[in-house]
Amino acid sequence: MPGIVGLVGFTIYPVLMSLYYSFCNYSVLKSPKWVGLQNYQVLANDSQLRVALWNTLVFGVMSIPLGILTAFLLANLLNQKVRWMPMFRTVFYLPSVVPAVAGAVLWIWVLNPQFGILNVGLMHLGIHNPPGWLSDPAWSKPALAIMGMWGVGGWMVIFLAGLQDVPTELHESAQLDGASAFQSWWHISVPFMSPHLFFASVMGLIGVSSYFAQPMVMTGGGPADSTLFYAQYLFMNAFQWFKMGYACAMAWSLAIVLMILTWLVFRSSSKYVYYAGE
Repeated sequence: MPGIVGLVGFTIYPVLMSLYYSFCNYSVLKSPKWVGLQNYQVLANDSQLRVALWNTLVFGVMSIPLGILTAFLLANLLNQKVRWMPMFRTVFYLPSVVPAVAGAVLWIWVLNPQFGILNVGLMHLGIHNPPGWLSDPAWSKPALAIMGMWGVGGWMVIFLAGLQDVPTELHESAQLDGASAFQSWWHISVPFMSPHLFFASVMGLIGVSSYFAQPMVMTGGGPADSTLFYAQYLFMNAFQWFKMGYACAMAWSLAIVLMILTWLVFRSSSKYVYYAGE
């Protein structure tokens, strides 16, 4: 019974009320006023929303493949049987348990164009005019995507668990047939890991749509709105400008788009995802 009360009170009721408010002019401080589809019509003509959508799309294209590839390669490296491997696994996993805000503050220093460790390292490598990162609209989204590799430890652990389930006898058979280590990895390990990679891609898609804390702390949406993402713009409408009805319309529009994209991804998954039991 407490579980049902919690489900209704903290999940179903807020979801239904947000749907109702999406059809209202609601400022939180006054009672909601029904306006029909007006909020959704404003969405279609909101130029700043288009900027936020474009930023979110570009960031997703950069960060999702980069994060998955980094986590997968790390998992493969940490799947080797060498001395001190548990310590290496712990070291690479630790950043993923650092709170998002603390990690964002740390990376503000790392990405500082004057004294940040990243630009200092680039200058030592002979790059005399390193990027301005968070202060440059052209480099602000790549900077956040690079920072995203900092927290791939969670996915690395999942991939590592999957790699340890790949049958070793298949690799042994491939070696007997003359396959190189890369061929064995590409034709055996990668297909077996495709469900894990597919799951990470879907979760990455959902994660990018709600990307909020890091850009809010590090840039506040700047410079020149280059890091204004969808979730941040939704937050600003809801809690800075008190356009709660409009923010609810944004949330429901995003939910519908995500459901459609997820359905399309699942529909096409049979072409590139291999399930060993099928």
